[in-house]
Amino acid sequence: MRKLTIAGFALATVLTAGCATTDQGAIDEASATATSAEQTADNAMSTANTAQSRANSAMQKADEALAAAKAAQRSADEANERARRMLERSSQK
Repeated sequence: MRKLTIAGFALATVLTAGCATTDQGAIDEASATATSAEQTADNAMSTANTAQSRANSAMQKADEALAAAKAAQRSADEANERARRMLERSSQK
């Protein structure tokens, strides 16, 4: 009977150790997955920040181009107005 009790304790110990190993493996796998997900999120954030920076730069260049286009339009309007007045004066003479 005593041998049977000791064998039962030994079997319980082996089974418990096996479950603990399995649980530790699952914990390690979950930790690795979480670390990988965190790295992926960091990479995505870095990519998003880079995209935001490029978008800001493009917006600034677009604003500068729009300002230059408006200035060119004003110059063209002024030149057209001068040309119109010159034509009026020359047709009156």
